[in-house]
Amino acid sequence: MFLDPPAYLASLQNNIRQRPIPWDGAVRSGIITDDQLSRIRAVDRAKKPDTKQAIVEDDVPAYASLFAGQAGRPSILESAAKQPAMLQYLLVLLSDLISCSTVFAKSLLDSDDPYRSLRPLLSHSTTPDDPIRLLTSTVLTGIIGATRDSSQATVQVLSDLLPYLSEQVRGSDASKQDIAVQQLSHVLSTPGLRSQFWGLREDTVKPMIDILGSAAGLGSQSSSASLWSGTNNQRPTGPDGQVDSGVGIELLYHVLFAVWQLSFDAKKIGDDLNDEYDIVILYSQLLKVSPKEKISRVIIATLRNLLENNEKTLLPTAVLARLPTVLGNLAGRHYADQELLEDLGVLQELLEEYTRTKTTFDEYVAEVNTGHLRWSPPHRNAMFWAENARKILEYERGELPRKISEIMAKPWDQDKAVLAIACNDIGCLVKEVPEKRHQLEKLGLKRRIMELMGDTDENVKWESLRALGAWLKYSFEG
Repeated sequence: MFLDPPAYLASLQNNIRQRPIPWDGAVRSGIITDDQLSRIRAVDRAKKPDTKQAIVEDDVPAYASLFAGQAGRPSILESAAKQPAMLQYLLVLLSDLISCSTVFAKSLLDSDDPYRSLRPLLSHSTTPDDPIRLLTSTVLTGIIGATRDSSQATVQVLSDLLPYLSEQVRGSDASKQDIAVQQLSHVLSTPGLRSQFWGLREDTVKPMIDILGSAAGLGSQSSSASLWSGTNNQRPTGPDGQVDSGVGIELLYHVLFAVWQLSFDAKKIGDDLNDEYDIVILYSQLLKVSPKEKISRVIIATLRNLLENNEKTLLPTAVLARLPTVLGNLAGRHYADQELLEDLGVLQELLEEYTRTKTTFDEYVAEVNTGHLRWSPPHRNAMFWAENARKILEYERGELPRKISEIMAKPWDQDKAVLAIACNDIGCLVKEVPEKRHQLEKLGLKRRIMELMGDTDENVKWESLRALGAWLKYSFEG
């Protein structure tokens, strides 16, 4: 898998390259030296990347010193800091040199403070038309992508870089969103930086998940309630290369690509990724509306990474999300991509093996652990409660009642059925194991059920009344 360069950024860089820069005047005024100008002109006159590479690699230390500076000597970027046009030109030139020579990119990291000239430029200006910050982030992510560096210096500069990129991803400019997502991919291409990326997930992962949610039909909702309840009606594609939500196909692909890169750490973060962002149900829905083979490919590859590394926890969730059905529908399509077909086959085998051995209790545990209840068969099955109520209360030292308590604490304005189902389940637990009702009371469940008797939803009122009735029956008898 690979990414094409962002068109908006390429256009911006081309425009900057064509601007005349008064280099001789800069020498006369002492902004730069004759030696610095000669090196700039040498690579500037070379139009082919191979020629630029040969010139730079013929004297790597000198070019590294030119752009990174030395102890006691400023870099040319620092010297030109108050000359916006010149600074923009130098940042574009530096990006060009990094992209054509990995040797040069690595040499920039040899100094004691390799990002000294670049880090201040991330806060150069906050005006939308000033391209300095964008050009700086392009240089920084270019260095990281070319060198795969995870040194302390790079870790430190990410603390400034990642919030800036997050700001762009959260913004309304689709072109800048796309550039920022691709630059985040450069960071994720370095294994040693993924843990830092994940540690800052409110700024890094969350904005990308919001884009995926919009593409899946969630609109501005912050939860996947409509996916679990099946109320979203997303159509596959809209006009002008967009899914029907308005998310551009290329932006969607680039976001999915970045999450795929993150999924190589699935063993460490897979459970949390699903707990916090409902990634399995989200990706199941995205597969349904996927307008392109390349989008299906990266979704399926990500799901394989997640499910293979978290079989115990995520396979039950995948079944609840009806992923086996979705994959079955995809298997009937004529895909040309062999890697897609291989990943699809592996996922189907994993899910088939799990469904052969799972029990109804396993299904219930998986549903509760998703944090979103639906009227699946166990809830209304009297035999299920008779056989499993005590097991539910004792599972993992009371983990399931605690999880139900957390579910019931939310308002669920977008899906009131969740509260009705939770009240049903609590009533069944009290009915089957009345001597354990104090365990539920300690979690505040009786109090919450009494509160829900005043809910505006008739089903919630009815189920809370039934649950409280079971409670009062055994309270009087006890």
